[in-house]
Formats: sequence, C-alpha cells, structure tokens
Amino acid sequence: MLSQIIAVTSVNLRSIGQRLGSSGVAIIGIAGVIVVFLGVLSIGEGFRKAMADVGDPQTVILLRAGTDTEMTSGFSGDTARLIMDTPGIARDASGPIASPELFVIVGHPSKKDPSDANVPLRGVSIGALKVRPGVRIIEGRMFSPGTNEIVVGRAASNQFAGLSVGSQTNWGQNTWKVVGIFDANGSAAESEIWCDAKVLQGAYHRGNSYQSVYVRLERVEGFQAFKDALTSNPQISVTAIREPEYYAAQSEVLHTIIRTVGFIIAGLMGIGAVFGAVNTMYTAVASRTREIATLRALGFRNFPVVLSVLSEAVVLSLIGCAIGGAAAWLAFDGYQTSTMNFQSFSQVAFTFAVTPALLGQALIYSVAMGLLGGLFPAWRAARLPVVTALREL
Repeated sequence: MLSQIIAVTSVNLRSIGQRLGSSGVAIIGIAGVIVVFLGVLSIGEGFRKAMADVGDPQTVILLRAGTDTEMTSGFSGDTARLIMDTPGIARDASGPIASPELFVIVGHPSKKDPSDANVPLRGVSIGALKVRPGVRIIEGRMFSPGTNEIVVGRAASNQFAGLSVGSQTNWGQNTWKVVGIFDANGSAAESEIWCDAKVLQGAYHRGNSYQSVYVRLERVEGFQAFKDALTSNPQISVTAIREPEYYAAQSEVLHTIIRTVGFIIAGLMGIGAVFGAVNTMYTAVASRTREIATLRALGFRNFPVVLSVLSEAVVLSLIGCAIGGAAAWLAFDGYQTSTMNFQSFSQVAFTFAVTPALLGQALIYSVAMGLLGGLFPAWRAARLPVVTALREL
C-alpha cells in the first residue's frame, strides 16, 4: 500500500508543470484569499498587541468601584491621597511611586485627514515615569510641572499633524507647547499626549478631581495584599486592576469585531477558492483518466489514487499560501495607522502585525481549502470504472 501511494503521488506531483494554466488559477485564488485573510486579521493582531501585549504587572490602575474604564471613573483628590497612603506601594525619597491622573479627549487633525480625530490628552503627576519604567523620553525633554507644556507619544506624533517638538496647539482654554516625544514599547500609551494633571484640571474645570491613580507595587506578588488593604479601608471604594489586564480588556471589543469580520470575508472568498481548486483538480483527473485506469487495472487500489489527487491539491494550496503569506507580510506588516477604541472613544495608533501565529492559521486554512477542493475529483478518479476510463480519449 505504501509503495503504491508513493508511486502514484510522485507521478501526480511531477506532472503539475504540464498543467500550469489550471494549476495557476487555483494557486492565485488561494493566494488571494490568504492575502485578505492575513490583511484583515493583522489589523486586529496589531491593535491587540498595542493594547494587551504591554504593561507591567507591578503597575496597578485604581478606578472608581463599579467602573471599568478611565472615561467613566472619577474621584476626589482626597481619595487619591488615601490610595497613595495604602501599604504595598513602592516608595522612594520623594514618597510613594504613584501618579493620580486625568483623562480627556481633544479634537486634533491627523496627517492624512484634516478633520478632527479624538486624541487622548492625559494629565499625569510627577511620578508618571517612575510608575511606568518602560516609558522613556526619546526626543526633547519631560514637561515642567505647572506649565502648559506637553510630551507626545511616538505613535501620536507620527499619526497626527503638528505634534513635533517645538510646535504649539490650542485645546480647551490653553495653548500647549510640545517639548518632548516619548516611547512606550509600542503600547497604547504612545497614542497619548501627556501634560501636568494640575494644569489640565484648571483648563477643563475639573477642580481637584482625578479619574485614576497609577501605582507601582513594592513587588509583583504583593497585588492581593495591596488589594485587601484597599478593601479594608471604609474611606475608599475603588477597583484595582493590573496594567496588562486593564489594556487587554480595553482591546477585547474591537479585536473580536475585527476577527469576526476577517473570518467572514475570508470564508466567503474561500468558497470561491475551493471551487477554483475543484475545477483544477477535475481537469487534472480528466487529463490522466487513462493513466489512472491503467494503474488500477494493474492492481493499484482506490486509496492511493484518492490520496495522490488530494496530495496534489494540498501542494497547490501550500504554494498559494506561501505566495499569499509573503505578499501579506510585505504589504501589511509594520504598516502604521490608527483606529477608534470604542471603550475610550479615542484614537489608538498601532501597526499591522502579520505574526507567526497568523501565518500558522493561514497555513491550516489553505490546507483545508486544498483538501475540500480535491475531495470530489479524488472520489471521481477512484470510482471511475476501469473499462469506461480506458475508452475515454
């Protein structure tokens, strides 16, 4: 049986070059499906990486109890002070490593579209860089407290107009000057603009209020003890969540939508590609009808014939997958864009990501298309009566 499988399959594969026209149609069809499949899913993967694959588990975000985003959270400055006095927070010579923060949305044009987009403007405290050790100033300097100076995330600087070092812009009642650009390892923070929280409170009439407090724990394992200390304080009613978990939850809705749309589009296109593969394999079987009948007359069983046709279909699908995967990687991987985060109603800049995991999914999908495309032609080849096949031209 094994020798029959090897013999028939090798004959089929060596004859692919004799049917370049029909084989090329199947390859191009599958390659097109893979390009679209990877292109759409790379959007969701890039957004997920910007929102979820970052953050430090030693950094904890405090929100008002019952809320899950900074947009709906809020508490007074006194509550923020009580939070920062909670045991378990790392401290240095200047006090607890924490940053009470304020979050507003401002309208600002992108470089590609002159109409205003929603850009997050975050008011932070002096300890913001200590709380987020992965953030660093890569151009210019940090803003001076008490001034209308801002620092801009690298992604925001690339996506939105007039946000280079030295430029000025107007939001609220203030004119703001860009004094620095910061890098945050590709996280969602790079889509933000930072300023002094106290200045932002005055510009937007927020009084002495904040929407979140970012704190740095003494150690990663101390999260539960810190959370218990907050719960035991009757003066505080907050939700504590680690930074990576918070951003992962923020990306869930859009990531799910993009993946759903991607699979629907790829599924519809895949149906067309399967029909193309079916046509190709029927042509391949028809061109070798006498050859297959002769092999069966010599004692070759049906299973090696079926497997040989399916093997050819899979090989064609793998070639299509390789071409489509390479094209998608060259076209989409690393492409920068921005989209709306529906949970914060602000633009998040990110880069498309054609990851090994997505390429693996594309490989499985292409093999499935090849098997479906070759199944019925293979069945016909195995079921065709030998006498009838020998009489066909």
